[in-house]
Amino acid sequence: MSIMSNAKRALAIAAASATLFSMAACGSSNAAGSKSDSSSAASSGKIEVVASINQWGSVAKDLGGSNVEVTNIMIKTNVEAHDYEPTSQDVAKFGTAKVAVVNGADYDPWATKAAQSTKATLVTAAETAGIKEGDNPHVWFSAKVRSNTADAITAAYQKADPSHKDDYAKFNKDWHAKEDQLESKIKDTSSKTENLPYAATESVAWYLADDLKMTDATPKGYAQASANESEPTPADIKDFQDTLKVGSIKMLVFNSQEANSTTDQITGAAKDANVPIVELTEQMPKQYTNLLDWMSALVDQFAAAVK
Repeated sequence: MSIMSNAKRALAIAAASATLFSMAACGSSNAAGSKSDSSSAASSGKIEVVASINQWGSVAKDLGGSNVEVTNIMIKTNVEAHDYEPTSQDVAKFGTAKVAVVNGADYDPWATKAAQSTKATLVTAAETAGIKEGDNPHVWFSAKVRSNTADAITAAYQKADPSHKDDYAKFNKDWHAKEDQLESKIKDTSSKTENLPYAATESVAWYLADDLKMTDATPKGYAQASANESEPTPADIKDFQDTLKVGSIKMLVFNSQEANSTTDQITGAAKDANVPIVELTEQMPKQYTNLLDWMSALVDQFAAAVK
């Protein structure tokens, strides 16, 4: 997360608020366009769902099947939600949704702000596990949060469309069967990764590493700078490089969505020290249409990186 994230988030929230105010006061062409989409969804009997990020949108789709119409706001891996600046069209989509799914924990505050100003039933993934602002916001990597969020989405669907209550219960059961398979893979893999010391250029996959029973050995100075959204000092970077060099870190997790000159130095040191690197992104890559498939592939990457 960049040092400018707080400022960008404030601007994004302000933009969302301004757009909602404009829509409420006099309407807009963007809002009208969204209403047209909403009318189409309504005429087909589908629940209109808006998700702030594609990974939660994929879960919303799996749990609703043909009974829902899901729109994802963020679908690219070259911009992270921390820094995303919503357009008026993005905000308008929340205004016509019956169900809104956001991440929470201050990861996508622009989306939370937009959804709270509408009549949509709001599902906030982080809140389903008591994760709040200031905690690690990358909660889709957590098995507990995935399961709790799935149940919250199902409940929202059953409330919005009680005539298909049994359908949503079946979709939920099928989804949990797949999540159980993923968690079984995580448990099996943890026999190789348990207590394995790893470091990360950013704590994006912390929950997955924790589920794999790994030990976060990221040098304290660097980790604190990352958590505080500040730039690590030259001393922090050197400490990280030296720690990689001596071999106490057995794996480096690299968020390529946040690549910069600092991470170049860290990954370079890891390569020089023959430390395996697991490269990943925050948003779900386009080759995946399903959060569970993506998580399963990442578990395979972690397993393959163990020496």
